[in-house]
Amino acid sequence: MATVTELLLYPIKSCAGLSVPEATLALDGLSASGVHDREWMVVTREGLFLTQREYPRMATIAPRVEGDALVVEAPGLSPIRLPLAHDLEAPEIEVLIWDDHVLAADCGDDAAAWFADAVGAPCRLVRFRPDVVRPKISPWTGGLPAAARFSDGYPILLIGQSSLDDLNARLAKAGRAALPMNRFRPNMVVEGIDAFEEDFVETFSDGEINLRPVKPCARCPIPSVDQATGIPGPDPLDILQTYRANARMDGAVTMGMNVIVQDGIGRTLRVGQELNAELAF
Repeated sequence: MATVTELLLYPIKSCAGLSVPEATLALDGLSASGVHDREWMVVTREGLFLTQREYPRMATIAPRVEGDALVVEAPGLSPIRLPLAHDLEAPEIEVLIWDDHVLAADCGDDAAAWFADAVGAPCRLVRFRPDVVRPKISPWTGGLPAAARFSDGYPILLIGQSSLDDLNARLAKAGRAALPMNRFRPNMVVEGIDAFEEDFVETFSDGEINLRPVKPCARCPIPSVDQATGIPGPDPLDILQTYRANARMDGAVTMGMNVIVQDGIGRTLRVGQELNAELAF
């Protein structure tokens, strides 16, 4: 049995996360308090998405929900308020997320100027349009429907706490500091399963909710970025490479599983909730 110990949304892609006590399940991920995971995104003027890979200080851009707005703070700047209500008259802009071209809503010049100061580069802020669907058609889903907003590829990323504990034990043996879970930016953290057992779970379910891990998460350099300061440090990939190179992913280092919502759309997932972890063999 697995227990949900943390639920996190990242309202703005590659910016700070928002820990919530409960979240609503949708085909394209988690939502809570009127915002959805990866609902906003920072892009170049040409529409190419920006992340902590190139701009690690994005980690210090911190959103929170306050009334009818998403309030966003960054070091040295006055907060900016982004209305939660969609502006259906907002100009459209085509943005590129890896190979996906998506029509998004431009959030205006004031937001663009604020985020340019926060990121340290010319950019614009866009929002996922409520009338757009970004389907994720992939051999990994086994033909099951899935969708995403501005996440890299799948609606939910799940990591077992034991997996991080295992990594931290190996880091300690190498004389290095332990890492917090936020370095790996999951949407769900679970306890009660062995280290990396999430790799082999077919479903996490409770009879009404059915979450299916479908693809290992190949790790990029973002786990080297201190999420509190935005300053890169030692990259744990060198340690992970010694035991987490995944043949299913052509040798890429993996940690965590990308998950789709098979059943339970519209239902609430809560911290403390127990889910049966059914192994795939």
